[in-house]
Amino acid sequence: MKNNSKPALSPRERQIMDILYRMERATAGEVLNNLSGEPHYSTVRTQLRVLEVKGYVRHEAEHLRFVYVPAIPQHEVGQSALKQLIETFYRGSTENAVAALLEFQGSRLSAKSLDRIAAMIAKAKKKIRR
Repeated sequence: MKNNSKPALSPRERQIMDILYRMERATAGEVLNNLSGEPHYSTVRTQLRVLEVKGYVRHEAEHLRFVYVPAIPQHEVGQSALKQLIETFYRGSTENAVAALLEFQGSRLSAKSLDRIAAMIAKAKKKIRR
């Protein structure tokens, strides 16, 4: 997995990033309207500023208000979240994470999906041998 130097995201920060990726651009008020729970407007603005400091978000001034947009591609945030998940719940072991996924999803995976996973594993093995 690619080493990402950006700080990890909290669950609420990941939720905000999900909203921004879905909407592509949003004001703090629009983010607030899409968040679960009842956060205060000032809290959302603070979280957006924190995300900007962390390098995940940037803002543009538009009609006297800030419009926030993702600063990095969604797959990079996903990689960062996945790394954090593996370290937190699977003791840093990709093998343990994959085993858990297969146990969880195994009975619902089609033969075609399992063949694609097997092909990815074979490709990864070839890279190791080089």
